Amino acid sequence: MSAPRLGIGVIGAGKVGAVLGAALRAEGHAITGAYAVSDVSRDRARDLLPGVPLLDVPAIVERSEMLLLAVPDDQLGRLAAGIAATELSPGGQLVVHTSGRYGVDVLTPLAEKGCATLAIHPAMTFTGTRQDLGHLPGCPMAITASETFLPVAAALVVEIGGESVVLPEGDRPLYHAALAHAANHLVVLVDQAREALRQLGIDDPGAYLRPLLEAALENSLQRGARALTGPVVRGDAGTVAAHLEELADLDSSIPGGADGNRTEGDTAQTYRALARAALARAELPEATHRRMTDLLDDRTPTEDL
Repeated sequence: MSAPRLGIGVIGAGKVGAVLGAALRAEGHAITGAYAVSDVSRDRARDLLPGVPLLDVPAIVERSEMLLLAVPDDQLGRLAAGIAATELSPGGQLVVHTSGRYGVDVLTPLAEKGCATLAIHPAMTFTGTRQDLGHLPGCPMAITASETFLPVAAALVVEIGGESVVLPEGDRPLYHAALAHAANHLVVLVDQAREALRQLGIDDPGAYLRPLLEAALENSLQRGARALTGPVVRGDAGTVAAHLEELADLDSSIPGGADGNRTEGDTAQTYRALARAALARAELPEATHRRMTDLLDDRTPTEDL
């Protein structure tokens, strides 16, 4: 017997909400309405959820059996409290949020009104396009709920093709930090490398970096720190010093960055920080380690004993 079909309201038609709404709709659920603030979100909802009315939050709450809350983390608690205060949410309504940071405690005001509260976070980066739908099958998704409602969360994950992983409430912040550090900061790192190659006149720096980065990523996923290569783990201080000099020149040549939002020294500072982390994972002789540390901390090199 198939699971009952639900009327689902999407509150927050951003990159995640609109895509998950489309995935649930493809499984036969009805999308009762979508709430979108910006023009970009409204256009996204029209593209991914064609025919779904754009409504305000109270209207969506009134007509939905399940609410999908896909708003920024800092807005989630206020949204839950606001919906609870309207007295529009009937007992038994499902409320699901997609934040990685929070479990279900943030939805306590709605749980106190008799709602079944779930947290489902896909470990995936979203573009807010139909392309994202192809990334959902097999995607790990962290679920947090009371023991009673964990099977409901797991069933929803199965419906959209994901693989559920039960995550306790208290583990969510570190879990989210790990994912954000890996994915978001990888984007920064790759952007810095692309910028440096572009300065050298390489027309398609992304294509140039792709084979190297794909190999490095695969090796690191399999081997962790044992996949480290390069001048830091070799203790090649002369090469690292040359890198730092060139990156400082690069940073000074693009004050403020291409978009005007970054401070001078962006890439060199990042290189130093990550090189320190690499050095901490390297097995180097004490004197070499000390020389590298002095170099990365911009101190006068310590004389060997």
